[in-house]
Parts: sequence; C-alpha cells; structure tokens
Amino acid sequence: MERFGGMAVILGVCVIVLLIGAFGRKIEWIINFVLRAVMGTIGIYFLNSFLFSRQIAVMVGINPMTVLTSGILGFPGIIVLYGINFFKVL
Repeated sequence: MERFGGMAVILGVCVIVLLIGAFGRKIEWIINFVLRAVMGTIGIYFLNSFLFSRQIAVMVGINPMTVLTSGILGFPGIIVLYGINFFKVL
C-alpha cells in the first residue's frame, strides 16, 4: 500500500513539472487574457451604469461570450459589443 502511494506522489510531481514546462512559455498570454477579461468586464459594468443613468437603452449583458470577447480583443472588443448592440436596438 505504501508503495502505491509513493508512486502516485512521484507521478503527480512529474505531471506538475511537465505542465509547468508546457505552460511556462504561455503563462504571459494567459495572464494577459485574464487581465483583459477582468478589466473588460469591469468596463462593461461601469459603462452600462453610465448609460443607464443617462437613460440610454444600449446595454451589453455580462455573460461568458462578452467576457471572452473583451478578453481576446480588449478595449476594441468592448466597442464592437456596444456597436452590435446599438445597431440591434435600431
């Protein structure tokens, strides 16, 4: 029984080391995506609040698709979302 536990720990450490090596180069891309997605979601929230206070009926919902769009495209993605929504309202 102890032998199996020791082998599982060694195998787990090897998998973690391999994953760190595989994602080590791409970690900057992942951090960049997450930061843009979070900042884009915050931006959508505050822009929705601002437009609501001005009684403008163009609001973008916060859902996985809009978070992905703002995470991939950044600020231009937010503008695209509002542009699509604006033309949908017309």
